[in-house]
Amino acid sequence: MGLFESDKSAQRLPVSLITGFLGSGKTTLLNRLLRHDGMKDSAVIINEYGEVSLDHLLVERVDGEVAVLASGCICCTIRSDLEQTLRDLLVKRDRGEIPPFRRILVETTGLADPAPIVQLLLNNPLVSHFLRLDTVVTTVDAVNAPHQLDRQYEAVKQVALADRLLITKSDLVEDIAALELRLRRLNPGARIESVSHGEIDPAQLFGAGLIDPELKRIDVDRWLNERAFAEPHAHAGHAHHDHHAHHDHGHHDHDASIASFMLAFDEPLDWMAVTHWLAHLRNARGQDLLRVKGILNLRDEPAPIVIHGVHHVFHPPVALSGWPDSDRRSRIVFITRGIARADVLELWQAVRAAA
Repeated sequence: MGLFESDKSAQRLPVSLITGFLGSGKTTLLNRLLRHDGMKDSAVIINEYGEVSLDHLLVERVDGEVAVLASGCICCTIRSDLEQTLRDLLVKRDRGEIPPFRRILVETTGLADPAPIVQLLLNNPLVSHFLRLDTVVTTVDAVNAPHQLDRQYEAVKQVALADRLLITKSDLVEDIAALELRLRRLNPGARIESVSHGEIDPAQLFGAGLIDPELKRIDVDRWLNERAFAEPHAHAGHAHHDHHAHHDHGHHDHDASIASFMLAFDEPLDWMAVTHWLAHLRNARGQDLLRVKGILNLRDEPAPIVIHGVHHVFHPPVALSGWPDSDRRSRIVFITRGIARADVLELWQAVRAAA
């Protein structure tokens, strides 16, 4: 192979991010999740014990920083920074100072931008060697979300970066159809669930990564959710229809600036052209590339190559063990702010022509 490292995600611990606006039910969700038998071997990282009421499950302080909950889960707070906290947890586990764990859940503060945490997991060698990004879960408060999405770009961004969108407090509003439609426009590829009092089967929530480590197989459909972007008669090789958020009455410009689209190509691509194309996008518009993920069929490469980035930070491209099925098209999903599908495609054509 040479150029690309083979994918090792099945050997790395999954990290899931729970984000969402203030009061949207992140802690309620966490409390419910930690009661499930299958979640006993989890480590949970929260910002402050004081802010988060984990149902008084903290039974034993291990060393002032890490607590073991009654359920057997590990819990700790972010100390200086998340990278250090993650590394400390792994060291303590390896030394036997805390019980072993098989997954990590990170709860962010309500106003947090999830992008830096995703970037840390994608491209920090000290972290990404041991850990992999599994799922970004965003809780969306049915009562307050319409107002928050109008006013706060952070809330829009939390939705745009998510793999799973959980609508909470839906029992307090008459109809969530308009909210669901709005969320779909912002992020067609995310799965939307309505949850009551944080109750959801962890199996439905986690496992949004490309590799299913339990079954040891590649799940492109789950990762890219191509159907959400595709028109029934879209032509492969041309970009599929993109779901722009249109100006609904009263909706703020934040929505209208977010574009979600997929580009698909029949012919194998030239890696140098792809590299120049993405580098140009990152350099010129990195802040507006919210999330990019794709599976590529490259010339002279027998296996598919995976790319995944947030803003200007991309995971080093990795080669999968083989194609999961007969579909050999390259497919790339873009979620952007203020970058139209036509602009991205035009740049690709210019780069390809130059190459």
